[in-house]
Amino acid sequence: MKVVYSARQEAHAPEYFLVSGRQRAHPDVPVRIESLLSGVTTLGPDVIDAAPVALPYLKRVHTADYLAFLESAHARWTVLPNAGPEVVPNAHARRDGGGYPTSVVGQAGYHLIDLASPIGRNTWPSVLWNAHSAATAASMVRDGEAAYAYALCRPPGHHAGPDFAAGFCYLNNAAVAVEVLRERFARVALVDIDVHHGNGTQEIFIDRPDVLVASLHGDPAEFYPFFWGYACEQGTGAGLGANINMPLARGTGDDAYLTALETVLHQVRAFRPDALVVSVGFDGFIDDPLAFLALTTPGFARIAQSLSRLNLPTVLVQEGGYNTHELGRNLAAFLHAFETSSDEVTGSAFTQ
Repeated sequence: MKVVYSARQEAHAPEYFLVSGRQRAHPDVPVRIESLLSGVTTLGPDVIDAAPVALPYLKRVHTADYLAFLESAHARWTVLPNAGPEVVPNAHARRDGGGYPTSVVGQAGYHLIDLASPIGRNTWPSVLWNAHSAATAASMVRDGEAAYAYALCRPPGHHAGPDFAAGFCYLNNAAVAVEVLRERFARVALVDIDVHHGNGTQEIFIDRPDVLVASLHGDPAEFYPFFWGYACEQGTGAGLGANINMPLARGTGDDAYLTALETVLHQVRAFRPDALVVSVGFDGFIDDPLAFLALTTPGFARIAQSLSRLNLPTVLVQEGGYNTHELGRNLAAFLHAFETSSDEVTGSAFTQ
């Protein structure tokens, strides 16, 4: 298993987020990386340092205004009178047209659509190297150096849309991986198994017929991100039919999840993709602090086996999964099962 990670990602250390009107310690802390690395090292692979290759792909995924905001926001924020240590919006755009503010306060409200994604002094360089990790892993698969590769990305990325951050996410690492793969593969499927719907990923590819986005997640009628992820959202324009949402009931366990996954993968096979990206999340674990589902460590291994049977060149991109004692074990179980059950993939061959 090829594993890509950059230690530069550790510098992003958000202080808090707001939940039900209360300020709470932010769960996406740098120690998450230690837990994930512990799971990787039990498998014995060399961890490859990311190369600075993501920027051209980020420009395909995100708007120029948004990238400029992420890069400059904290420095502009710190010169405001009585500014706090992190960029946190106090006004939100209705996002129905109109002008684009020049004030960093206004831009924060435009681009940060919830109160879970504060921007600190080290956020931009950290998330940029995060995206480099995804792009490096995808480049290895694109170039035939590996049949599959895992990008250890933290913070996650699947809530980040073309011009917005949300849900701890700033840059959409999985979307970057898709764009890298598209340089060789005509059709790419992205399957998101994080407990939350990947609303940012959906927004990025919603009208694309060459990229299938499929997500299994907690029912947004009562779970974040609330406004995306319903089964009726099937794509727009040329992308109609290339977006699949499978909302799941609270407390869904391994067996029911695997049944739903097989339904989704049947539709993935019908799309006939040439390559695969998986947004890997472990926050559906029964003891995760953000849990909505009730998945177990053996369940994650079974999920990995199902995905590996697609027999496609694959990039695995880390999304959620927060600090439990089992986080590293869940990752190790997933990666081991994926690797041991994967057939050798050559070129863009697709096996039914």
